[in-house]
Amino acid sequence: MSTSDTAGPGFDPDLPYRCSPQVAVRPEPFGALVYHFGTRKLSFLKTPQLVAVVSGLEQHDSVNAAIDAAAVEETQRPAYLRALAGLAANGTIEERS
Repeated sequence: MSTSDTAGPGFDPDLPYRCSPQVAVRPEPFGALVYHFGTRKLSFLKTPQLVAVVSGLEQHDSVNAAIDAAAVEETQRPAYLRALAGLAANGTIEERS
């Protein structure tokens, strides 16, 4: 099974992503609140490590590289990919060119 199979359709973790410019991230003790001004959707990043991945997306060549840089354990990688695929589906993060 490939990493894109575990992440979800339409989301390729081998590509570069970034937070949408319409998104604000507010750090919290549990992780972060994420608000999308365009859709008015509020999301929760439930761990500080997920916040590190999302915040680091723009500095890396791929989602997988951002996950590696945040030192996500291999056993947790599928869960992180699913979470990031969900964030991509709702427009919180977007592919960058």
